[in-house]
Amino acid sequence: MILIADSGSTRTTWSVITDNGISPKTCETSGINPYLQTPEEISDTLKREFTLGKGPFDALFFYGAGCANPEKIEAVRLSLDNFFKAGNINVFSDLMAAARSLCGKSPGIVAILGTGSNSCYYNGNEIARHVSPLGYILGDEGSGTVLGRKLLADVLKNQLPEEIISAFNKKYGLQPSEILENVYRKPFPNRFMAQFTHFISDHIDNPLMYKLVKSSFAEFLERNIKQFPEAAHLPVHVTGSIGWHFSDIFRAAIREAGFTAGVITKTPMDGLIRFHKTGK
Repeated sequence: MILIADSGSTRTTWSVITDNGISPKTCETSGINPYLQTPEEISDTLKREFTLGKGPFDALFFYGAGCANPEKIEAVRLSLDNFFKAGNINVFSDLMAAARSLCGKSPGIVAILGTGSNSCYYNGNEIARHVSPLGYILGDEGSGTVLGRKLLADVLKNQLPEEIISAFNKKYGLQPSEILENVYRKPFPNRFMAQFTHFISDHIDNPLMYKLVKSSFAEFLERNIKQFPEAAHLPVHVTGSIGWHFSDIFRAAIREAGFTAGVITKTPMDGLIRFHKTGK
């Protein structure tokens, strides 16, 4: 019996794969990110929210945002080891989850467009080339957090039509001081900002909302995907809620940038289950 976790900054999806071919059992918890949480906070999240039992599991494969260097990987592994009964605990980046899910054992350009963003060239076995996303302050182009950040800035600086600003204020009822408090002082500002992509989606027929999304995707392609020479002949595969919800806009941005769009999925989990069950 194997436990697989796909964790972004907002939520973690857990699936148990049994040996008898029964459909996986799943549950969701809050996101786990070692850059944003201490090992104690990670353990507390599991105690409160995990509902599939502690095991024993033959192996645990955890794929997570922020699991990109040995120190952070070990912090997550220890938190998991303290909670689960698992004979073999493996921690990988969320980018590896996307690569295995979207490409299996074939090469491809892989992108994540969710609360954060990321990208790599995957050679069919490992991440062979990677551009650091740098987080939502210095990077994360095309992500939900950056889309939300841009929307908030445009609302607060009156850069949008009055009807859009009025609709925003009616929907959320937030004072400028509350927005600034959530962005600069409270925990998880990325989750706070990313939630406003729902508003963008609801008003995507407005040319300025459409432009906000498309220009962010164009920035993502220019500052990240163009750094992979292989993108000239390999498709760009995408997973993540933002890429999936705005897939038509992303495909348009891909075409204009001269690349080929590949598979676009909302989450990597189905592909990860297939990879760990079949090895391909």
